Amino acid sequence: MKSLMVIFFLLFFIVSHGIGQEAAKAGFKISSPAFENNGKIPSTYACDGMNINPPLKIENIPREGKSLVLVFDDTDAPRGSYVHWILWNIEPGVKEIKENSVPEGAIQGLNDFKKNNYGGPCPPRRTHKYVFKIYALDTRLDLSPHSTKTDLEKAMKGHIIAQAQWMGTYKKK
Repeated sequence: MKSLMVIFFLLFFIVSHGIGQEAAKAGFKISSPAFENNGKIPSTYACDGMNINPPLKIENIPREGKSLVLVFDDTDAPRGSYVHWILWNIEPGVKEIKENSVPEGAIQGLNDFKKNNYGGPCPPRRTHKYVFKIYALDTRLDLSPHSTKTDLEKAMKGHIIAQAQWMGTYKKK
């Protein structure tokens, strides 16, 4: 009986401190069947190709997630980041973003090309790193399509319950 009580209190402690929840969130991930993590992004998805978004897979979305956010940017840009695509209010049931598509109901914000769409990798000279970041939020966001990554980050603050990323590299032909 005493060992049963110890087990009960241990389980109570684990659940009440979110340890089990963190383990469930650990598997949250994004990937692309078009290129390996840290691999070369095919030119189809770049400015000197078809300039369409690659297919993306999203796995192990936390149950408490109310929406997903996607940010795609160049992390080697001279100013530190160049935003190529931002999407928010992606339904948490979305398991993939198909090539050349936007999930139904998702909102596209302004990228650094000043457009509300995907802009593929387009580094001026050397190879650059590009990162697809996915966030699970505990809320939906009330933002205008004229919102930028800065606006999006402010709105997400305090609402991120899990995040993951997938990186690729690109150099123009």
